[in-house]
Amino acid sequence: MSDVFDSPIARQIAELNAKKKTLKKKSAPRPGKTRVLAVSNQKGGVGKTTTTVNLAAALATFGLRVLVIDLDPQGNASTALNIDHRGDAIGSYEVLLEDIPLSEVIQPCTEVPNLFCSPATLNLAGTDVELVPLENRETRLRSALESFLDEQETAGKRFDYIFIDCPPALGLLTVNALVAATEVLIPIQSEYYALEGITQLRDTIEQMRGYLNPDLVVSTILLTMYDRRTNLSREVAESVREFFPKETLDTEIPRSVRVSEAPSFSQTVISYDPEGVGAVAYKEAALEIAQRGAAKNGH
Repeated sequence: MSDVFDSPIARQIAELNAKKKTLKKKSAPRPGKTRVLAVSNQKGGVGKTTTTVNLAAALATFGLRVLVIDLDPQGNASTALNIDHRGDAIGSYEVLLEDIPLSEVIQPCTEVPNLFCSPATLNLAGTDVELVPLENRETRLRSALESFLDEQETAGKRFDYIFIDCPPALGLLTVNALVAATEVLIPIQSEYYALEGITQLRDTIEQMRGYLNPDLVVSTILLTMYDRRTNLSREVAESVREFFPKETLDTEIPRSVRVSEAPSFSQTVISYDPEGVGAVAYKEAALEIAQRGAAKNGH
């Protein structure tokens, strides 16, 4: 009988319960000013959008005010947050191309209090081409965001976090995100080609720093789809931590069916399966991001 209680599954359940207990006692520190993070990795399928919406929802459940700006024409972040982005809905496209204020396009997420989204509509698909002839084409999102943040501050409704979900390419939409942000969060899948493309992204970030945004830093790297049972996942995690020791979070996001299922129900895993391993891991990662930011700024 004792073998049953000492099985791998029993140990995992005990570990999960301990983590949930610890999380209930924790609170996420509020940043001194709005943190703007571009979530980027031009390699597809790494959990970029999943990471964006679940970290945003996790921070919102800690009582922080969070906005997701969906810049990916696929609109998956908008779908996961159950935000209307079909038909006549206006969103990030109108902010970039028609100078519509951000405050006019953001919608509240009905599933998660304190969470808002600027949706990606189908119009966004042609934005990279439409931006080319425009003046200040790389800084349009930053201008819109600065006006929005000033307006919110004046109204006493400051946002604590803004996550910008980038498309999996280094076009003008991603450039706008990197110019508007002060931090870059890179999700890396725990698989063989994990570090592929990161060098190119870092080169782009260095160009941004020299040309348009000297304040931009890679602040956070998050390992996603981690499977502790495989040598490959462990080896990838070791490599990533060796290359990026300060940036890589201690928390890894495990491979989870619930995390993958949640968007098909127009939900984040935080509301779809709040007690599951995926939700717990994203809450731990969100807490770590908040605590690291507070420690860095001496709060």
